[in-house]
Amino acid sequence: MTTTNQLTIAVTRDRLRFGDGLEVTFQRTLRIPDDGKEYPLPPGLGTFPLRRIDDLGDRIPAEWRERGGIILPMYQREAMWLCFHAPAWKPRALKVAVGKVCAITGKAWSEELHQGPQDYVVAPHQPWLDGIAAGQGFIRQFVAMPLGLGYTVEGQVSGEERCGGLQLKVFEPRAGRFPDEPPFVERMCCFAAAGPLACAGGPVPAAAPRRRASAMGLAAGGRMRQKVYPDPHGLDTWDPAHTARIFVHLVNSELWRELTGERPPRTPVTAREYARHGLPWFDLYDEHLGTVAPQDALAKVKSVKELDAGKSALPLQDDEPVAVGPLKQLKVPGNGAPVRDGEW
Repeated sequence: MTTTNQLTIAVTRDRLRFGDGLEVTFQRTLRIPDDGKEYPLPPGLGTFPLRRIDDLGDRIPAEWRERGGIILPMYQREAMWLCFHAPAWKPRALKVAVGKVCAITGKAWSEELHQGPQDYVVAPHQPWLDGIAAGQGFIRQFVAMPLGLGYTVEGQVSGEERCGGLQLKVFEPRAGRFPDEPPFVERMCCFAAAGPLACAGGPVPAAAPRRRASAMGLAAGGRMRQKVYPDPHGLDTWDPAHTARIFVHLVNSELWRELTGERPPRTPVTAREYARHGLPWFDLYDEHLGTVAPQDALAKVKSVKELDAGKSALPLQDDEPVAVGPLKQLKVPGNGAPVRDGEW
C-alpha cells in the first residue's frame, strides 16, 4: 500500500478516490462552440476509462513511470469536465493544474494552498470544474490538444509544453475541524474503494523531457457559465501534512491502444448532433454564491479557435452556434455533486 502522508489513492470503476472521502471522475462531454456566446452546462456522457501507470509495465515511457499516476484517452479537440464527490460532513480542498499551470489562477504549480488569489476548490462546495477560470463567473472549457503545437494552456502561460496532462493534489481538513465519523445516514451508503494506487504520491518533477507526439495537454475552448466558489471554511482549515497528489497523463486513441491493448472509447458526440435531438443541458442555481476573481494569466489565454485562425485560412473545427435544448435546473449540493448525466 502506497500513501502520501497516510492519505491513500485508489482507482476503482474509473473513479479516482483520495483517502476515505473525495472521489474525482473525468467526464466525457460536448465540446461547446467557441462562438463568443456563454453556454450553460453540457451533460456528462460517461466517464473516461482510467488505467494505472504501474499496471502497464515497460510499455510506459520511463519518465511516465517515474511520475506514476494514471492515464486516460482523449481524442484531439475532445472536451472533458471534472466531477467531485465528497461528503458534506467532511469536505476536502483540491488543487487542479493543467500542464503544471493552476487552472484557477494561471500561476505555476506549487505544493501549498494559497489565498489572495485562491488557487484551489473545496468539494463538495464546488461540485465540478469544466475548464480554466478565465473570467468573472465563466470558464473556458478543457479541450485536449497534442503537445508541441502551442495550443495548450501550459504552452501559452509558461512558454513551454513539457508536462501536459492534469495534476491534482488533495488536502484533508485539520483534526477536529469536522466530525471524525459520518452521520448514521451517510455511513449506511458509504462504500470502500479497492486497490490503492501504487506510486500515486510520488514527486512531481519540475520538468520532464519532451514526450512522443501522442501525449496530450489541455487547451481552452468555448465560454461556459460556471463559478469557482470562494473557500467557505478558510485557508487554515486544511492540513498541509495530510495530502495526496497524482499526475493524470492524457493520451490519444492510438497510444491508448498501444499501451493498454484496449479499444479507445468511441468518438465523441458533437454539440450540434446532441442539440439536434433536443436533449437537455443544465443550469446551476447559485446566484447567492460568490466567485473568485479572475486572474490576468488565464484571461489572456487564447482559445483553440483563436489559435487556429493563425494557422489556417479554413476553419479547423465547427464552432457555429447551436440551439441549446431544454435546461434542467440544478441546486448547489449538500453532499456530492448534482446529477448532470446526459441522455445520449
